[in-house]
Amino acid sequence: MQNYQLVLASTSPYRQQLLEKLAIPFVTASPDCDETPLTDETPEQLVMRLATNKARSCQLSSPSLVIGSDQVCVINGQIIGKPYNRETAIHQLLQQSGQTITFYTGLALHNTQTEQTQVTIDTFKVHFRSLTPEMVARYVDKEQPFYCAGSFKSEGLGIALFERLEGDDPNSLIGLPLIKLIQLLENEQIRVI
Repeated sequence: MQNYQLVLASTSPYRQQLLEKLAIPFVTASPDCDETPLTDETPEQLVMRLATNKARSCQLSSPSLVIGSDQVCVINGQIIGKPYNRETAIHQLLQQSGQTITFYTGLALHNTQTEQTQVTIDTFKVHFRSLTPEMVARYVDKEQPFYCAGSFKSEGLGIALFERLEGDDPNSLIGLPLIKLIQLLENEQIRVI
Protein backbone atom coordinates (compact mmCIF):
# COMPACT_ATOMS: atom_id res chain seq x y z
CA MET A 1 0.00 0.00 0.00
CA GLN A 2 2.65 2.46 -1.11
CA ASN A 3 4.34 3.99 1.94
CA TYR A 4 1.24 4.78 3.97
CA GLN A 5 -0.23 3.03 6.94
CA LEU A 6 -4.02 3.02 7.01
CA VAL A 7 -5.44 4.29 10.30
CA LEU A 8 -9.04 4.14 11.49
CA ALA A 9 -9.61 7.06 13.85
CA SER A 10 -12.21 5.23 15.89
CA THR A 11 -12.51 2.89 18.84
CA SER A 12 -15.86 1.58 17.56
CA PRO A 13 -15.82 -2.22 17.17
CA TYR A 14 -18.57 -1.84 14.53
CA ARG A 15 -16.44 0.43 12.34
CA GLN A 16 -13.45 -1.88 12.79
CA GLN A 17 -15.52 -4.88 11.66
CA LEU A 18 -16.71 -2.96 8.61
CA LEU A 19 -13.20 -1.88 7.60
CA GLU A 20 -11.97 -5.48 7.96
CA LYS A 21 -14.28 -6.36 5.03
CA LEU A 22 -11.87 -4.55 2.69
CA ALA A 23 -8.99 -6.92 3.63
CA ILE A 24 -6.48 -4.07 3.90
CA PRO A 25 -4.17 -3.96 6.94
CA PHE A 26 -5.00 -1.08 9.28
CA VAL A 27 -4.44 0.13 12.80
CA THR A 28 -6.80 2.06 15.04
CA ALA A 29 -6.27 5.29 16.90
CA SER A 30 -8.44 7.10 19.40
CA PRO A 31 -9.45 10.49 17.99
CA ASP A 32 -9.28 13.58 20.19
CA CYS A 33 -12.35 15.51 19.16
CA ASP A 34 -15.06 17.55 20.90
CA GLU A 35 -18.34 16.28 19.45
CA THR A 36 -20.53 19.14 20.70
CA PRO A 37 -22.70 20.53 17.87
CA LEU A 38 -22.16 24.18 16.99
CA THR A 39 -25.02 26.69 17.15
CA ASP A 40 -27.13 26.55 13.96
CA GLU A 41 -25.05 23.67 12.55
CA THR A 42 -27.04 21.34 10.27
CA PRO A 43 -26.72 17.57 10.75
CA GLU A 44 -24.78 17.38 7.47
CA GLN A 45 -22.35 20.12 8.54
CA LEU A 46 -21.92 18.47 11.94
CA VAL A 47 -20.97 15.02 10.64
CA MET A 48 -18.62 16.39 8.00
CA ARG A 49 -16.88 18.62 10.55
CA LEU A 50 -16.56 15.82 13.11
CA ALA A 51 -15.33 13.26 10.56
CA THR A 52 -12.67 15.75 9.43
CA ASN A 53 -11.66 16.65 12.99
CA LYS A 54 -11.40 12.97 13.97
CA ALA A 55 -9.19 12.18 10.97
CA ARG A 56 -6.94 15.18 11.63
CA SER A 57 -6.74 14.74 15.41
CA CYS A 58 -4.59 11.60 15.50
CA GLN A 59 -0.91 12.20 16.24
CA LEU A 60 1.00 9.72 14.08
CA SER A 61 4.72 9.28 13.51
CA SER A 62 4.65 7.63 10.08
CA PRO A 63 2.96 8.75 6.83
CA SER A 64 -0.66 7.71 7.14
CA LEU A 65 -4.06 7.81 5.55
CA VAL A 66 -6.45 8.42 8.43
CA ILE A 67 -10.14 7.57 8.21
CA GLY A 68 -12.55 9.66 10.28
CA SER A 69 -16.27 9.01 10.40
CA ASP A 70 -19.20 10.38 12.35
CA GLN A 71 -22.92 9.72 12.19
CA VAL A 72 -26.15 11.30 13.38
CA CYS A 73 -29.72 10.11 13.22
CA VAL A 74 -32.43 12.68 12.47
CA ILE A 75 -36.18 12.36 13.01
CA ASN A 76 -38.54 15.23 12.28
CA GLY A 77 -35.59 17.61 12.01
CA GLN A 78 -34.16 16.68 15.42
CA ILE A 79 -30.82 14.97 15.96
CA ILE A 80 -31.30 11.77 17.95
CA GLY A 81 -28.25 10.59 19.86
CA LYS A 82 -27.31 7.31 21.46
CA PRO A 83 -29.81 6.31 24.15
CA TYR A 84 -27.30 4.95 26.74
CA ASN A 85 -30.13 3.28 28.73
CA ARG A 86 -33.26 1.13 28.35
CA GLU A 87 -35.80 3.87 29.05
CA THR A 88 -34.37 6.26 26.44
CA ALA A 89 -34.01 3.45 23.87
CA ILE A 90 -37.68 2.53 24.26
CA HIS A 91 -38.72 6.18 24.02
CA GLN A 92 -36.65 6.72 20.85
CA LEU A 93 -38.01 3.63 19.12
CA LEU A 94 -41.61 4.47 19.95
CA GLN A 95 -40.98 7.96 18.56
CA GLN A 96 -39.72 6.36 15.32
CA SER A 97 -42.69 3.99 14.95
CA GLY A 98 -44.26 4.44 11.49
CA GLN A 99 -41.78 7.23 10.69
CA THR A 100 -38.89 7.68 8.29
CA ILE A 101 -35.61 8.66 9.88
CA THR A 102 -32.44 9.81 8.13
CA PHE A 103 -28.88 8.89 8.96
CA TYR A 104 -26.11 11.23 7.89
CA THR A 105 -22.64 9.69 7.93
CA GLY A 106 -19.66 11.96 7.38
CA LEU A 107 -16.48 10.37 6.04
CA ALA A 108 -13.01 11.91 5.85
CA LEU A 109 -9.69 10.54 4.59
CA HIS A 110 -6.71 12.60 5.73
CA ASN A 111 -3.26 12.22 4.16
CA THR A 112 -0.71 13.15 6.85
CA GLN A 113 2.02 13.69 4.25
CA THR A 114 0.19 16.08 1.94
CA GLU A 115 -2.12 17.44 4.68
CA GLN A 116 -4.99 17.03 2.21
CA THR A 117 -8.36 15.79 3.48
CA GLN A 118 -11.10 14.36 1.31
CA VAL A 119 -14.56 14.68 2.86
CA THR A 120 -17.90 13.26 1.78
CA ILE A 121 -21.27 12.42 3.26
CA ASP A 122 -23.60 9.46 2.86
CA THR A 123 -27.34 9.65 3.50
CA PHE A 124 -29.45 6.62 4.40
CA LYS A 125 -33.19 6.49 5.20
CA VAL A 126 -34.88 3.96 7.45
CA HIS A 127 -38.64 3.47 7.14
CA PHE A 128 -40.01 2.00 10.38
CA ARG A 129 -42.93 -0.35 10.75
CA SER A 130 -45.68 0.54 13.18
CA LEU A 131 -44.30 -0.65 16.50
CA THR A 132 -46.17 -1.52 19.69
CA PRO A 133 -44.71 -0.81 23.12
CA GLU A 134 -44.45 -4.58 23.67
CA MET A 135 -42.47 -5.11 20.45
CA VAL A 136 -40.11 -2.28 21.33
CA ALA A 137 -39.53 -3.50 24.90
CA ARG A 138 -38.83 -7.06 23.69
CA TYR A 139 -36.40 -5.77 21.07
CA VAL A 140 -34.54 -3.50 23.51
CA ASP A 141 -34.28 -6.27 26.10
CA LYS A 142 -32.92 -8.75 23.54
CA GLU A 143 -30.41 -6.55 21.75
CA GLN A 144 -29.67 -3.73 24.25
CA PRO A 145 -28.80 -1.11 21.57
CA PHE A 146 -27.76 1.49 24.14
CA TYR A 147 -24.70 2.73 22.24
CA CYS A 148 -26.31 2.91 18.80
CA ALA A 149 -27.71 6.11 17.29
CA GLY A 150 -31.45 5.58 16.85
CA SER A 151 -31.55 2.72 19.39
CA PHE A 152 -31.19 -0.21 16.98
CA LYS A 153 -28.66 -2.50 15.34
CA SER A 154 -29.58 -2.90 11.68
CA GLU A 155 -27.00 -5.67 11.32
CA GLY A 156 -28.84 -7.67 14.00
CA LEU A 157 -32.42 -8.08 15.17
CA GLY A 158 -33.09 -4.39 14.47
CA ILE A 159 -33.92 -5.40 10.91
CA ALA A 160 -37.29 -6.63 12.27
CA LEU A 161 -38.24 -3.03 13.11
CA PHE A 162 -38.12 -1.80 9.51
CA GLU A 163 -40.57 -1.60 6.66
CA ARG A 164 -37.80 -0.79 4.19
CA LEU A 165 -34.33 0.71 3.86
CA GLU A 166 -33.34 3.36 1.35
CA GLY A 167 -29.74 4.16 0.50
CA ASP A 168 -26.68 3.29 -1.56
CA ASP A 169 -24.58 1.49 1.05
CA PRO A 170 -26.01 -0.55 3.96
CA ASN A 171 -22.60 -0.28 5.69
CA SER A 172 -23.27 3.44 6.06
CA LEU A 173 -26.14 2.66 8.41
CA ILE A 174 -23.72 0.82 10.70
CA GLY A 175 -21.28 3.73 10.66
CA LEU A 176 -18.75 3.49 7.82
CA PRO A 177 -19.77 3.99 4.16
CA LEU A 178 -17.42 1.53 2.48
CA ILE A 179 -18.42 2.32 -1.11
CA LYS A 180 -17.44 5.96 -0.65
CA LEU A 181 -14.33 4.98 1.33
CA ILE A 182 -13.12 2.80 -1.56
CA GLN A 183 -13.48 5.82 -3.87
CA LEU A 184 -11.48 8.03 -1.49
CA LEU A 185 -8.75 5.39 -1.18
CA GLU A 186 -8.56 5.06 -4.97
CA ASN A 187 -8.08 8.85 -5.17
CA GLU A 188 -4.93 8.19 -3.07
CA GLN A 189 -3.86 5.40 -5.47
CA ILE A 190 -4.84 2.67 -2.99
CA ARG A 191 -6.60 -0.22 -4.74
CA VAL A 192 -8.81 -2.56 -2.74
CA ILE A 193 -9.03 -5.10 -5.59
